[in-house]
Amino acid sequence: MARRHKKPKDHEYRSNSEFNTAQVLIKNNIDFIYEKEKIPFTWIEDKNYIPDFILPNGVILEVKGRFMLEDRKKHLFIRDQHGNKYDIRFVFDNPNRKLYKGGKMTYGDWCDKHGFLYCKTGEGIPKEWFSARKRYNNNRK
Repeated sequence: MARRHKKPKDHEYRSNSEFNTAQVLIKNNIDFIYEKEKIPFTWIEDKNYIPDFILPNGVILEVKGRFMLEDRKKHLFIRDQHGNKYDIRFVFDNPNRKLYKGGKMTYGDWCDKHGFLYCKTGEGIPKEWFSARKRYNNNRK
């Protein structure tokens, strides 16, 4: 199936539905502000993380082809809530892939910034990861 290319929008709104709503407001001489306000909120959900691989020394290997925003948030939440209880390390298909199209930061850059170790699948998992000091508690709840 051929991939459809979106035609460029002829307006400033994020969707045609928003554009159409704006047209109704304008037609009825209603003043409005479009997407200028930010309303903070906290979204709390109970979640569970299922590690891909846990080595005998407690090192957790998280294997990623794509490193999506939700994954990055999840690992920061885990770090914030559990400190260094879990030693999570990433195994990327390509650590040089950009987080965002046109962006500068790579998967590897993100790991460096946040203190996570990582490697590239094609280059192999560093042997020292197999014998790293245990930082994982077998008696966790």
